[in-house]
Amino acid sequence: MSNATWIVVAGEGRARVFKSGGELSSLQQVDDFYNENHSATTLTEKQAIAFSESERKEKERDKFASTIAAYVEEGRLHESFARLKIIAEPKFLGMLLSYLSEQTKKLVFEKVSKDYSSLSDKEVEEILKRG
Repeated sequence: MSNATWIVVAGEGRARVFKSGGELSSLQQVDDFYNENHSATTLTEKQAIAFSESERKEKERDKFASTIAAYVEEGRLHESFARLKIIAEPKFLGMLLSYLSEQTKKLVFEKVSKDYSSLSDKEVEEILKRG
């Protein structure tokens, strides 16, 4: 098993996964996800008519959270990390956590309710260094 730490920095439109071998100064980006449906919708016309605009956005946000959680679960199953830190917009953080298995939740050592998803990699790294 890797003793790496994964740091998930996410919001409803973008999520990035960083890896640290120990010191947060050595961050490497593992993956970068964009919610293609953040401003559009993948619902069928019939579904779109049935839901209000806020309900549609909520469903798209929920789908994206599910996608990110599945990726993190795969990482755990492949023993890609030993610890997990999640920094996400408050509502998205709750959605993301709801999709993680109990085994993965046990690896979460810190949860931060902030939306840093639009920041550059360098800005994220600086924030993480400050603690």
